[in-house]
Amino acid sequence: MATLRQLEYLVTIVDEGSFTRAAECLHITQPGLSHQFQALERELGGPLLERLPRGVRLTPAGRAMIPHARAALADAERATSAARRATGVTDGELHLATLYSISFGVLPSALGIWRGEHPGVRVRLFEHRRTDDLIAAMTAGQADIALGPPPTGWEGPTRYIGTEEFLVVTHSGDPAAASEHAPRIRLTDLADREWVHFTPDSGLADILDQACATAGFRPRIAVRTEQAPAAANYAAAGLGPTLVPANTIPPHFGGILLRPDPPVSRPLTAYTRTSPDPIATAFMETLAEQVLLTPPHVHNRLRQAARPA
Repeated sequence: MATLRQLEYLVTIVDEGSFTRAAECLHITQPGLSHQFQALERELGGPLLERLPRGVRLTPAGRAMIPHARAALADAERATSAARRATGVTDGELHLATLYSISFGVLPSALGIWRGEHPGVRVRLFEHRRTDDLIAAMTAGQADIALGPPPTGWEGPTRYIGTEEFLVVTHSGDPAAASEHAPRIRLTDLADREWVHFTPDSGLADILDQACATAGFRPRIAVRTEQAPAAANYAAAGLGPTLVPANTIPPHFGGILLRPDPPVSRPLTAYTRTSPDPIATAFMETLAEQVLLTPPHVHNRLRQAARPA
């Protein structure tokens, strides 16, 4: 049976791209590394790597094994960390996986509070573009906790955190901002516009497309970007309306904020593969109790816009 040390050798060789660099990283001799790796290949009955003149290449057997090797190493690291926490050790790492838009909008305040309460626990953050990518990474053992939309078919513990509100953003001279319904806007009223959209590999693209489809049209595209803050800035500059999470809007933002009618939202959950340890549980408590999914400055902007002139 392969040992954790041998799995570490495999992962390091693949990540470093050569036996020489892997040996340096692992602080062992290259002959020693080669000997141990050959023992692993004999144990498994075939080669895991193809030795090339400049580097290495995974064989089919190696490609089948590498995700499991990474997951096993991640599990071992978390097991050690959990044991230390259970004995009262307050340092270590919390591994957290999420989406880019959530990382920008939700996590800064949550991590700020968390850092103040647990200064000895480091946080390692893994960011993903789409929910499917986040679920796959969590399934493979990448993190202690995932923060994202409810994972379909997830069998591990899941905790509801709250619901993100999405807002239409446009420029200050947009006639839509002066309508009698402001600060609300029907997406059908924007069907003839060109939109600030998101790159196809961004999960925000799916949300915008679905909201427009529900309103009965397919958005025409003025420009695409990957990040919600950039989309909001492009919309404020007059390139077209966009749809972003309210928590990605900074204070003193120069554009116009409108609530779509009907509302567009995204539920958020924190989920784990197995029962969360005390530190992971405490972090989920911080998320559930402290995070404001629509910031006060956004609430104030929308409330002021709703007042009669």
